[in-house]
Amino acid sequence: MSAPSGNPVPSAPPSYEEAVGNNTNYPHPYPVPGPGQKPDEKGMNPPPHMGQPPPANNPIPVQTVYVQQPVLFYDRPVQMCCPSCNQVIVTRLSYDSGALTWLSCGGLCLLGCIAGCCLIPFCIDALKDVDHTCPKCSALIGSYKRL
Repeated sequence: MSAPSGNPVPSAPPSYEEAVGNNTNYPHPYPVPGPGQKPDEKGMNPPPHMGQPPPANNPIPVQTVYVQQPVLFYDRPVQMCCPSCNQVIVTRLSYDSGALTWLSCGGLCLLGCIAGCCLIPFCIDALKDVDHTCPKCSALIGSYKRL
């Protein structure tokens, strides 16, 4: 195939300088002396921030804050840091009669278990509320209410 007569085909690609050229749309990576300015001894002007004094090194006081994740208490012992004595502990459980225990007792009474069978819920730990205490300082850490 022959090339059209109006557009000659170039014999080689353009050189790097021809392709890149001096594009004024992009910022220069180094300061360029403007008209009427003299470059310094290295051939370029220092950046404007070089003539300013360095910022004062005033130490900033830093306070370290440890944030403990909220602990969810259920009917199982929990390993945690005691907020009272700051020791890593596994909580000690104690069971107390709560709303679910009394409602179970009342429900058994309504069903006719009056002869003492209605007191069975007071013997079952799965129906009682749970208090978590520290085994070292005996402080109450948290509670789990069944109802």
